[in-house]
Formats: sequence, structure tokens, C-alpha cells
Amino acid sequence: MVDDPIRVAFVCVQNAGRSQMSTAFAERERDRRGLEDRVEILTGGTHPVDHVHEVVLEVMNEAGFDLSDRTPREITPAELRSCDYVATMGCSTLDVGDVGADVDVREWALEDPDGKEFDRVRGIRDEIEQRVIGLFDEFSSVP
Repeated sequence: MVDDPIRVAFVCVQNAGRSQMSTAFAERERDRRGLEDRVEILTGGTHPVDHVHEVVLEVMNEAGFDLSDRTPREITPAELRSCDYVATMGCSTLDVGDVGADVDVREWALEDPDGKEFDRVRGIRDEIEQRVIGLFDEFSSVP
């Protein structure tokens, strides 16, 4: 059994859409797999805004998630360096020096949901869900 938890961060510029959806799906996967003691989840932005995008709140609510109490926050280079995995959302402003060589950085290249039609945001949401499940599949199989 590994003593240190696996730290995963979901990062974008505003921390108001894709990274918030990713975090919600990751929290659900962690709970579904009984990994509450093994996986720590962080989220943040390089230039966070004041609130989660309304369209994101609505499409996540459709999927059974209430993100209305979430507030975008800034993520620090120290937090990023402490992670095992960092998933960026296609809007990365991360400098390689901010993250460190030991961190497995995933560039997910997802479309920004802000200002998009609901159907398009639903597609982004569903793609994020599959990527999060795939990431958990990877490190859940590691003894």
C-alpha cells in the first residue's frame, strides 16, 4: 500500500468550466472506486474568474452534479509540483518550470464551454467524463 496519496490537478485559465467539470467527475470516480484515502484532487486556474460559467452549472446539473457552491481559485506552482498528474484543458498557460519534470502532464485540448450552445457543452462534458474515467483506469490499476 502506498502511503502518499496520488495527487491529481485539473487546471485551466479561468477554473470556471472544463477544470470544474473534470474535478466533479474525478471526485465521483474516486468515491465509486473507494479511493478516498488514496487520491487527492486539486483544481485551479492561472487567472481564475469570480464564478463557474452558468452553462457549465446547467449541464452538470443535468448530469446530477451541483456545482453552484464551487468558486474558481488560483493554483500555485508549489501545488502543481506536488502532483503526480496534472491535466490541462487546452488553454494551458503553464510554464514547464511551474510543474516540474516529475509530474505527468496531460494536455486534453478541450474546447472552452464559455458562450457555447448547450448541446456543444454537453459534448464537452461527456468527453471530460470519459477522459477522467480513463485517467483513473490508468492509476487505479497500479498496485
